Amino acid sequence: MEPPFLGFSLILVLLAAGWGSGAGAARATSPGGCRLVQSTASCIGRWLNSVPRNLQDDIEELLLDDNTIQVLGNASVLAYQKLRHLSLSKNRLKLIEPGAFLGSQGLHVLSLADNLLFTNYSVTAAALSALPALRKLDLAGNHLTEDMVSVLLWNLSSLEVLSVARNIIMRLDSSTFTNLTQLLELNLEKNYIFEIDQAFEGLQRLQRLNMAYNYIPCIAEFDLMQLRVLNVSNNAIEWFLTLESDALFELEVLDLSHNKLLFFPVLPRQSKLHSLLLKDNEMSFYQHLANATSLVNVTVQFLLIDGNSTNVTTVSLWDEICHSNLSSLRLLDMSQNQVWYLPEDFLAKMPSLTHLKLNQNCLEMFHLSEGNPLAMLKDLDLSQNRLSELRADLPVRGVLPSLQLFNLSTNRLHMLPARFFTYTRKITTIDLSHNRVDLCPQKAVADKVENPPCVDIRGITTLTRLSLAGCGLKGLGSHPFQGTSLTHLDLSDNQEVLSGGLGWLQDLTLTLRVLSLRNTSFSSTVVDIDFSDFQSLTCLDLSGNSLTIFPASLGILRLHTLDLRDNCLPALPQDVIWTPLGKSLHEVYLSRNPYNCCMLGWWDSLQQVERLHIRDGQEVTCSYASRTVSARALPEPILQGCRWSTADLALLYLVLALPTCLTLLVAFAIIFLTLKQKLLKMVKSQCGVSNPY
Repeated sequence: MEPPFLGFSLILVLLAAGWGSGAGAARATSPGGCRLVQSTASCIGRWLNSVPRNLQDDIEELLLDDNTIQVLGNASVLAYQKLRHLSLSKNRLKLIEPGAFLGSQGLHVLSLADNLLFTNYSVTAAALSALPALRKLDLAGNHLTEDMVSVLLWNLSSLEVLSVARNIIMRLDSSTFTNLTQLLELNLEKNYIFEIDQAFEGLQRLQRLNMAYNYIPCIAEFDLMQLRVLNVSNNAIEWFLTLESDALFELEVLDLSHNKLLFFPVLPRQSKLHSLLLKDNEMSFYQHLANATSLVNVTVQFLLIDGNSTNVTTVSLWDEICHSNLSSLRLLDMSQNQVWYLPEDFLAKMPSLTHLKLNQNCLEMFHLSEGNPLAMLKDLDLSQNRLSELRADLPVRGVLPSLQLFNLSTNRLHMLPARFFTYTRKITTIDLSHNRVDLCPQKAVADKVENPPCVDIRGITTLTRLSLAGCGLKGLGSHPFQGTSLTHLDLSDNQEVLSGGLGWLQDLTLTLRVLSLRNTSFSSTVVDIDFSDFQSLTCLDLSGNSLTIFPASLGILRLHTLDLRDNCLPALPQDVIWTPLGKSLHEVYLSRNPYNCCMLGWWDSLQQVERLHIRDGQEVTCSYASRTVSARALPEPILQGCRWSTADLALLYLVLALPTCLTLLVAFAIIFLTLKQKLLKMVKSQCGVSNPY
């Protein structure tokens, strides 16, 4: 299931790049080389310097992108009275003459992105004003200033979607978007905007606003109540303050990621907010400092200067959260900040939360209380913090009942609360990698009063993916995976995990499909590892080990992916492609092994298998006489050397075998001659009979 923020990403993509073209089924070619697809004429990249006039007159969409048109002259599209969509992006357009759109009263979509319209913008503005039905306009990448934009848009009151992204706009005021009363979407990303002064007051229908990648230092008294999506990511915003009002804001998505926020934003008291993105800021909470000083009543004052008037807004360093209704919030991303604790009842304000990302912060403890069960939470990411304790009030019944994905990687955990996963009935993925944790055995140690510090995952029937990379695991036993149905298991970077073989994985032989044993000190001289029981395996990672011999038990598996990088293999079996493994493999990784250039018969065989992709084939090398060369193209001297060495070896075997054969032959002859008379008499006495005359 895709998280909600993917939907938000799609909204932003549509906002920034929703100028695409339609497509039909029937295709033809016009005399000018343009492709005709039903009512669409595509003349993209034809090196045209003017609009072709020999197209069928009933086309509704004309695509002239990536050509060399510099001037759109009068009556350029007069022949196409039904034209609804015209795209001229990525040309060298400097001028659109006032009569260029004569006869195009029905034009709805016009894309002029990536041209040079700044040169004659006032004349171009006159041409645009003759389009009363224009709904969507793209002026991105034209080196336009705010004054130029104001002139170009002066008489375009019918616009609903506008993009002026990638220009040189620095300041917005009330004159910039005058008369755009029907505007629904506005894209201002990648400009140089650092000041906004009542620029959006006349845009009463505006629903989506994208101002990402600018230089906005702050947003004070945010009052766009009708706005649904606001993207101000990648700016220099230090604080976000909403106008104090009990009115309902329509805001659903707010993206403040990649800024310099110091405080949690002051959000509308009443809104429809469901996605709040605060990733990569400098945000923290200040109720308690490191010296445990209480700052409950400490406030901060923001001085707002607007012309001759000065306003002072006073807010608590943390209590502003309590005044915001976050009951509809489903996605909260606070990753990559400086949060080292969460205020009490902070998450209790978000009963609908389904995705919570707190990774890459400074959290030392995370507390789950029974009174704050986070009943709807599906995805919780606490990775890359300083967590040494995960606290859950007992009993844990009802805590995280809907959790599916739990990421605790790269912390300082040694254990989790007892029976922590007992009531997580939907958990499918757990990442405990890079913590010093151990898995609980099947039975508690009898001579100890307390259970050993460990994590118990037995009996979690819904669990399918588990990562234990870099946990310092040693050879386990006593069925640590009993009652689970794991399909993906990562045991990489555990140097002693294979010291006792693979017996402790016996409960997963029927379900395990993906297994990573990367960098586990797996070598051909250690205990014999037998993979033959894991017939469900489709992906196996054995990279970063010390294998000198290809494990024979792999030959009977039907893997799709095999990773053998960074080992000590001189060669693979010559008949590998005829084994069940060779017949099932789809991709393999083989680089960074000391292959022998004179033993590459297996390599040639793999190259001939059509379905097999050697993903790192360009990096595969072999050694010959202290030289390392690419296995894909061996130099002729090395090939000849290999042939001579093979011939010399055969001759050596012949020389060694000939004396032995001669010795045996001579010995047999001597024995036969010595015992000839006795043997004849013996045969005669046994078989011979006298005949009477």
